[in-house]
Amino acid sequence: MKIAILTGAGVSAESGLGTFRDKNGLWTRYDLNEVATPEGFALNPALVHDFYNARRANCAEASPNAAHVALAQLAETAHDITLITQNVDDLHSRAGSLNVVHMHGELMRALCASCGARWDAPLVMDPSDACPSCGAATTRPDIVWFGEIPYHMDAIAEAVERADLFVAIGTSAEVYPAAGLVELARGQTLEINLEASARANAFDDHLFGPATEVVPSWVAELS
Repeated sequence: MKIAILTGAGVSAESGLGTFRDKNGLWTRYDLNEVATPEGFALNPALVHDFYNARRANCAEASPNAAHVALAQLAETAHDITLITQNVDDLHSRAGSLNVVHMHGELMRALCASCGARWDAPLVMDPSDACPSCGAATTRPDIVWFGEIPYHMDAIAEAVERADLFVAIGTSAEVYPAAGLVELARGQTLEINLEASARANAFDDHLFGPATEVVPSWVAELS
C-alpha cells in the first residue's frame, strides 16, 4: 500500500516542543511578523537568530517519542511510505525515519540568503556568521517563513495524489498549502489528532487522542 503521511506540531508536542496555534502556543507569545518573515529578519536579524537559537537548543534537548518511533517502524514494513512533515525539528530522523520531506525547512540547517548554500547549523547562529560557500554575512535558519514557498511541493503533491491512503497526524490544518493536501488525495484519508482539526470534515476517517498512544496503535494494526 502506498501511504503518504503528513505530520504537524502535535506529533512533537509530547517531546516537549511547543505547538504554534494552541492557546499557549508560540504565536501567542511572539509576533510572527518579527521572527518568522523575511521582512522581520531584514529589520532585526539578531532577534530572529535569538528566537531560533532558543528553539534549536530546545530541539537538541528533546527526544523522539513513541509516535516518531512508530512511524519509523512503519517505513520498515512492506508499505510504501512517504513521510512529509511541517515540523522543522529533526525528531523523525532521530527516531530512524529516512528521507523525511521537510516542507517548512529544518531547524538544524542553515541557509545563505545570498548564494543559497545550505549546511548543518551550529547550535548558536549570529548575524555576523559568514557563509562557508560565498563568505557573505547573510546566513539565516533554513526555515520557510511566512510569505515564502514551502519546499518540495511538486514531490509532495505527487506523493499525496498517488497514495492509497493519506494520513494527517497532529496538524491544526490552518496553514496552507499543507492544510489543502487532503483535497489532492485520491485514496482514503485519515486524520489522527488530539481533537478534530479545522479540516476534519474533509477526511474519511478519524482517530482522536494523544499521538504517543494513537499512532503506535494505528501502526500496529496496519502492520
